Amino acid sequence: MPTYHCTVPTGLLDADRKSLIASEITRIHNEVTGAASFFAQVIFTEVTKGNHFMGGVPLNGDQLFVHGFIRSGRSVLDRTKLVTELASTLALHSGLEKRLVWVYVSEIPARQMAEYGHVLPEPGDEQTWLKELPGADRAYMQSIGKS
Repeated sequence: MPTYHCTVPTGLLDADRKSLIASEITRIHNEVTGAASFFAQVIFTEVTKGNHFMGGVPLNGDQLFVHGFIRSGRSVLDRTKLVTELASTLALHSGLEKRLVWVYVSEIPARQMAEYGHVLPEPGDEQTWLKELPGADRAYMQSIGKS
């Protein structure tokens, strides 16, 4: 359900920081929305110097841009909490000042999303949806993120 695209300058984050940031995004999304963690995707894109512009000129310095796509239907309070917690936590774990971490959240209607081969449920209907899935699909989803 949620897909978070993280864009950073090439080499800014090592594998351990990326893993920690992905873990924190997943945790925060789960805690704020209640959506199961096996839905959360975090994708890092590294941009080489000279290929990212702000104000019409090349970005000068390091920044972390996060654009999350989530199912619509969350309250304004929850969306604000999600954005605020992501910005603070990602600043801490990226080593960047908070002003250098930008977070955007866009909503997509659940019925316009399909994951694991199934159209997604409305927020709050996850448990019923999960119970109605074929057993193999449910088992596969629930195995994600487990060692």
